[in-house]
Amino acid sequence: MSKPVVLVGALDTKGAEFHFVRDLIAARGLETILVDFGVMGDPPMRPDVTADEVARAGGRSLAELRASHDKTLAMETMAAGLAKVVKDLHDAGRLGGILGMAGSGGTSIAARAMRGLPIGVPKVMASTVGGGDVSAYVGTSDVTMMPTVVDVAGINSISRQIYANAAGAIAGMVSQELPAVAEAKPLITASMFGNTTQCVSRAQKGLEAEGYEVLVFHATGNGGRTMESLIDSGFITASLDLTTTELADYVCGGVMSAGPERMLAAARAGIPTVLAPGCVDMCNFWGIETVPPQYRDRNLYQWNPNVTLMRTTVDENIRMGQLIAAAANAATGPVAILLPLKGVSQLDSPGGMYWDPAADAACYDTIKANINPGIPVIELDHNINDPEFADKAAELLLEMLKV
Repeated sequence: MSKPVVLVGALDTKGAEFHFVRDLIAARGLETILVDFGVMGDPPMRPDVTADEVARAGGRSLAELRASHDKTLAMETMAAGLAKVVKDLHDAGRLGGILGMAGSGGTSIAARAMRGLPIGVPKVMASTVGGGDVSAYVGTSDVTMMPTVVDVAGINSISRQIYANAAGAIAGMVSQELPAVAEAKPLITASMFGNTTQCVSRAQKGLEAEGYEVLVFHATGNGGRTMESLIDSGFITASLDLTTTELADYVCGGVMSAGPERMLAAARAGIPTVLAPGCVDMCNFWGIETVPPQYRDRNLYQWNPNVTLMRTTVDENIRMGQLIAAAANAATGPVAILLPLKGVSQLDSPGGMYWDPAADAACYDTIKANINPGIPVIELDHNINDPEFADKAAELLLEMLKV
């Protein structure tokens, strides 16, 4: 029997919409738990968890919030309260999945509660902001954002189909049975980019042949943050961090930065880690028209119509070398650094568009000058995508895991 679907929303303004999806989900034989976080008015039907209960879980009463006329206070209280209510339902085994429908304000409240749930718990957010940049709402979670096309303001010829799709999506997710796995394998995270795919794919196969499961993350900013978050959660056995390109975006102000904490989760966790300056030759921007004016005369490459790469300089590589050395020095477990002397990416190879030995050497020399004694820094006369480099990376990590 599937666990209930938890429906969260401001029922004072969106009661009819939630009544509609609740009936559709119930028609599929699923139990629902309706949670109200509306503040200003009373709902047209009685929810299973009232707005006052949500408010009190956030530290205030609904009457206090209404009397204060302080929207910021109300938003924060209901967001904190809903997060607690939802977590409590999950911990009690009463949440099989969660569905929210809202505008931007309600989305921020509902999405915060969803982010507090474990990865894998079905989460659908039908939202007016669903078609834009939703990184602030989703974070590193697995919330499924569904654009509502029109505002969540009544049931009309368009919205009824959207709401029905949302109901069908969450019902299908909750009803879906996960195929059994023969045995759980130790987890290894790996970072990859289009320009390091050959390397990471080969290393992945080598590690999986030894009984490990490799989770590959696309180093696009959110991918790196998600990988760091998963390592922090304590589920990861080792890290094959060969594509640290997000450092270039952090240093240069590109669009795929994972922030200053990149590489530090593995250091804190003390798990075996192999680091490489993969794709630090490139910073990312969106379409070529989005490249900042100060970078227009740089070595630019249109990777695809939506992504423009910029070759990093000697000075930028010195900064990235410092960051890589600092992360390795902070490690509380075994760590090693691999340096590919014939380039850090597909483009940065002899004869390639981004081949720049001086820039690469700036990164490498900085790492070697700043690394703590005893941390292996291994130079290989190969490009990062050569089989020999990938095999060495996998071999090093396996040796660490056996200690």
